[in-house]
Amino acid sequence: MNEEETAAPEEAEESGPRGDRIAKYLSRAGIASRREIERMIAEGKIVLNGTPVTHPAVFVGPGDIVQVAGKVVDAPERTRLWRYHKPEGLVTTHRDPEDRPTIFQKMPPGMPRVISVGRLDLNSEGLLLLTNDGALARLLELPATGWLRRYRVRVYGAVEPQALAALAQGVTVEGVRYGPIDAALDSRKGENAWLTVALREGRNREIRRVMRHLNLHVSRLIRLAYGPFQLGQLPRGAVEEVPARVLRDQLPAGTPTHGPTRDGKPSAAGRDAHHRR
Repeated sequence: MNEEETAAPEEAEESGPRGDRIAKYLSRAGIASRREIERMIAEGKIVLNGTPVTHPAVFVGPGDIVQVAGKVVDAPERTRLWRYHKPEGLVTTHRDPEDRPTIFQKMPPGMPRVISVGRLDLNSEGLLLLTNDGALARLLELPATGWLRRYRVRVYGAVEPQALAALAQGVTVEGVRYGPIDAALDSRKGENAWLTVALREGRNREIRRVMRHLNLHVSRLIRLAYGPFQLGQLPRGAVEEVPARVLRDQLPAGTPTHGPTRDGKPSAAGRDAHHRR
């Protein structure tokens, strides 16, 4: 996560008269994350104007033709965001070395290529945001964005309310320091209990590791909200697009997007994308 935070200021350096760096261009087009794109470059899968790209410090300008694995990539479209009710048993990746089913294999017909905003592990479920704009996904994953992630968590074991309350000061588990976590007991039946947990970092398996530190076993983990976006009554496995107006209203001020701005005029990114078509 720290690497993502330190990378954020580079955003301003990646656009200009020459266009966008190829990793940013393809990330905005929803092809993959920047790290995955750099891997594709190393594997020789990306071609610019007929020439294989060998370094990520290559710019894509108006009229340039980019191919990934032999297929021409369309210029980035307007920024879009979807809410997805992820079921357990699916991995949040485009390909899995263990050949487990992925969320992207379960998308409804007609969905464009999208990437996830953060991840939910195999056994977690609930709200997962999807977008066609890799730069937006990267921004919304950063703790600096300040968006609260809220979960409903079922645990097995003896819950100590004082230990839950202490998590608000942060906790160190196996040498890893986690930021403040708000956790409260909702109900208890025998050795099972339901908790509400809220945090802003969302590190890999953070809730499971912290609960294990408290001698609690997580048997179910459901994400209810990611920032202003709620799971609500979205059916299990369903995908629903966030209206463009709602998306613009909820994004942090100054967030670059493709497509119309609040005044209804195309953004600079949107104009550039239009000229590249």
